[in-house]
Amino acid sequence: MDMAENTIWAIMAGGVLSLVLLAAADTVVTRSLGAARNMLLIFAIGSACIFLSGLPEALLPGLPERLTMALKAGFGLLSSALGLRFLGIWAGGDREDYLIYRITVWGAYGMLIASLVMAVLATLVSPHDFHGLLMLTAGFNAIAVVLCMVIAVRAALLGDPLARWLVLACLILAGLMAGLYLHALKVPGIGLGLQALTAAAAVLFLLIVMVLIVVRNRQQRQLIRLSRLEMGWDPATGLPTGAKLLSEVEHAFWRTGRMHGHCVVVGIYLSNLYELGDSLGRTSDNQILAATAARIRRAAGFRCVVGIYHPRCFIVVFSVDRKRTFNESYIARLLGLVTQPLQVVGSKDQRQPFVPQVGIALRTVQPDHSVPQDVIDEVEHEAMQQVRRPLPADRVDTTW
Repeated sequence: MDMAENTIWAIMAGGVLSLVLLAAADTVVTRSLGAARNMLLIFAIGSACIFLSGLPEALLPGLPERLTMALKAGFGLLSSALGLRFLGIWAGGDREDYLIYRITVWGAYGMLIASLVMAVLATLVSPHDFHGLLMLTAGFNAIAVVLCMVIAVRAALLGDPLARWLVLACLILAGLMAGLYLHALKVPGIGLGLQALTAAAAVLFLLIVMVLIVVRNRQQRQLIRLSRLEMGWDPATGLPTGAKLLSEVEHAFWRTGRMHGHCVVVGIYLSNLYELGDSLGRTSDNQILAATAARIRRAAGFRCVVGIYHPRCFIVVFSVDRKRTFNESYIARLLGLVTQPLQVVGSKDQRQPFVPQVGIALRTVQPDHSVPQDVIDEVEHEAMQQVRRPLPADRVDTTW
């Protein structure tokens, strides 16, 4: 290969390595089996793309020819086996679609056997006959791509919202496989443009696959947490409460103290939370809590602790270091969003406007010399004293 081809495939390898490192970081952070499967799949598919590109033997001319032949013949099918197996799990397993699950299981076993057979044959056939073996490998991988496409289309038709992106990924995969095997088989007429397009397709495909797996894993973790109703989490908002909130505030104090900064603790008291309970039922409380929690998180951002001290009182803890200033615009934005009216839907689909009556208080503390529980109690009491009637609204927010 010339320098231009090496550059194209080296850029692809760099993109693949970056995605593998991102998947590994997700595995370390979440410590879940789904994240580990994600990392393994990205590594396997990315490695197969690199082997088929011919980059290893171009950079390391001393590699044994038999080894590179075995890797080209076997690793692509191995990644197809992993992809089919993990796709069956991602699609819901046998509990959602038994037929598709069996197809992915037996397809994965078939690709695994084919991978082993092709790798062994690659060590036995002469280099002149490897061209035909590689064509056979391409045929097996084409079958795997077709199976993935069928599974993705079926999942999309059955209502899986993520499956539409999976269909797009399968289309990109088809083009990727075609480009890689045309390059590996040295078909005449393959220019730098097609090689660059193939390299870009490899990185784009792996990126889409990784995002789909991460999103599905996050959905599964959220469902598991909600199904268990774990202590320390408010079921309506998903925010920490009780001892869990206190531990997170303590950790924020400790972290800020190590940076020699200070903490701003904000209390938001919603005095009329239960005023629609008699007319709309108890479900109105959860709607108001969920909407208020979303507004607080939207205004406060994600670099702070947000929790529920009790249903009427939200606590927000900002960590402020020497390079960051805390001004009144944070509080103005927070108060402006929280006090916006909203419509609440009752059990009989009746709608009624709700205008929050909010009190807000804040306290700036030195974390090394403050007790989190005492600070929370103080801002909660001050916020309750600051409750005021909101200004009349010209319109009611109906986006909830």
